[in-house]
Amino acid sequence: MLYTRHGMSLDARTEEERATQGRARVLNLDYVDTSQIADKTLFKDLLSVAELYDMKVIPVRFAGANLLFGVTNKTSESIMNNLVQRFADQRVNFALISDAGYREYMHLYDPPKAVVYQDIDINQTGQESQVGQVSAMLEQVQADDMLAYLVAQAHQLNASDIHVETQPKDIRIRLRIDGVLHVVATLQLDKYRTLIAAIASAGNVSTNSDEAQQGHIAERVKMADGNMVDVNVRLETVPTINGMDVVMRLFNMDAEMYTLDRLGLSEKERKVVDQIISQPSGLVMVVGPTGSGKTTTLYSMLSTLNTDERKIITIEDPVEYQFPGITQISVHSSEKGNDDSFAEKLRAVLRLDPDVVMIGEIRDMDTAKTALQASLTGHLVLATFHASSAAAALTRIADIIGQNPLFVSAIRLVMAQRLLRRLDDTSKQAYTPSEGDWQRINDVLDTLPEAIPKPNLEGLQLYKPGKSETNPFGYQGQVAAREQFTMTDDLRVLLENPKSNVSTQTIEAAAAKSGMMTILQDGMLKVVAGETTLEELYRVVG
Repeated sequence: MLYTRHGMSLDARTEEERATQGRARVLNLDYVDTSQIADKTLFKDLLSVAELYDMKVIPVRFAGANLLFGVTNKTSESIMNNLVQRFADQRVNFALISDAGYREYMHLYDPPKAVVYQDIDINQTGQESQVGQVSAMLEQVQADDMLAYLVAQAHQLNASDIHVETQPKDIRIRLRIDGVLHVVATLQLDKYRTLIAAIASAGNVSTNSDEAQQGHIAERVKMADGNMVDVNVRLETVPTINGMDVVMRLFNMDAEMYTLDRLGLSEKERKVVDQIISQPSGLVMVVGPTGSGKTTTLYSMLSTLNTDERKIITIEDPVEYQFPGITQISVHSSEKGNDDSFAEKLRAVLRLDPDVVMIGEIRDMDTAKTALQASLTGHLVLATFHASSAAAALTRIADIIGQNPLFVSAIRLVMAQRLLRRLDDTSKQAYTPSEGDWQRINDVLDTLPEAIPKPNLEGLQLYKPGKSETNPFGYQGQVAAREQFTMTDDLRVLLENPKSNVSTQTIEAAAAKSGMMTILQDGMLKVVAGETTLEELYRVVG
């Protein structure tokens, strides 16, 4: 799409000029299309810059005794009469110009000062002051530069999302960093409209839709300071009572990040994963809420499996990360009348003779059944699924497709996970746990499977976040708490027996008996090891 020098699309400018010409006819005024005036003459001695702002007028032509003012919809009749009286020695005429034309002229009369792009520092102690500075800077820049700047800063701060939130009086912009939101700026409504129009145009969504929308922005933007920024985000929009809210999920395209070595798996967990994904068939599910790292875990598995000897196909909504050597298919299942597109694409993919198939998310009965059938017929199937735990995932799958011995034999591994903020080792502060803390710790660790030794709690010190000039929040990065459910003989008997009362609790109890450690137990071990806090564990896990 082509843009004017001030960031407006040419199509939008043409439409605005057409509408302005129509209004001029209704008002019985002459009309001037200022976009057609190549060399704009400035008459700085006629009116001051402040008067141009106040009156919303522009001197367009001044030849001999003829003076033509461009007026806008905001120019009052009294101002026009005053101008006629003020320049009584001239023949004063008026013509309607577009708002875009007025802004273009004011850009020449009052050129913006050079913008200094300030780095956002969420660890800055004067946070309110910084929000004000960043907000003022954003008010000065073009829409494309605003988007590129926010994305660049989000990457620099290792943020996962950018939230643009409409409020009654202004617009709040927040970044999610290590799972927690931080306010970085506020915008006035006019600037928000400019930003949202640029986002909607780039992401192919409508600013007037009454429904939630999804989009994807992948472009390279050259900012006013000459920096090039890769904008690659997944777009989610939803209409609210104050306007359209936007969440942009950032994609990190560094394929080297997606390896099993960087997942922080324990030696036992890694051994299980390596053994499972080395099998030629079966179903592997990674479960958890949004933002728990499910997709990162799956891609790390795919990266390990990605060799010249294997054909790997993914079906995603949308494709989040692109990798060489993997065939990736984007599916828009949210489209009306296309709810079963995942299952349809999966059946088509299976005819292409893949060795490994990744399904972005199992979300309906048809997809679940097709995935299970594929895992029984010589394919290794990896998928994400929304569930609170590994046991809950099995219960939900059973609810979807019913009890079926084939379903049980297809499942190889269910991995559930949550992301906890990791304490900053340089500033964390030790303290002696209270009696209540002791009780909570022991209540959890006393239920550890027999195969997992309970840590020595004598003289135990817990840690809380400290403060430093560079990190007043006291956390640095994230650590995953996981549980791994593998199918054992006892579990298989339980799940295959139509008379058994299969509930999340019974499945979890049987899994624990077989040696499975729960997310809560794994997280508590990380608390005892000083990697995170008791409060953080219960904030995330509940």
